[in-house]
Amino acid sequence: MSHHPGSAPDPIDIAVGARIRLARKTRGLSQEALASAGGITFQQIQKYERGANRVSASMLVKIARTLDTPVAELFGVNDQARGVTDEVATLLGEPGALDLLRAYARLPRPSRPAFVSFLSLLGEAGPDEPEAPS
Repeated sequence: MSHHPGSAPDPIDIAVGARIRLARKTRGLSQEALASAGGITFQQIQKYERGANRVSASMLVKIARTLDTPVAELFGVNDQARGVTDEVATLLGEPGALDLLRAYARLPRPSRPAFVSFLSLLGEAGPDEPEAPS
C-alpha cells in the first residue's frame, strides 16, 4: 500500500522500515535476498525500508520469518524506549554505519575517545563545505 502522492510517509511506517533495515543488515542479508524470500522485488524492500510504502501484515510476517525475528520487534510493540530505538535504527540504517560501528568495536578501548573526537570534528565541517587548504 502506498501513500497518496505529495503526502509524507507516516512516522510509524518509517520506524517499521528502519527496524526492517536494521534487522536485515545485522543478519547480513541483502535487499535482494530479503525480497526473494518474500516473493517481491528489491525495489519494494527499499520502499518499505524508507517508509515510502506500508508493509502489509502478511508481508511483515514473511519478513520477520526471513529475518528470524518476532513481528513485534519489527513493529516496536514491546519497545519501552521506542523513540530511542527508532533513532538508533535510523542511524544504523545509514550506508556504512554498521561497518563503522563494527570497526569501532575492534579498536582498543583507549583509542575510542580519540576516534569519536576525530569523527565529530570531521562532521562539523558539513558535507557541502569545501575542505580547508593544506
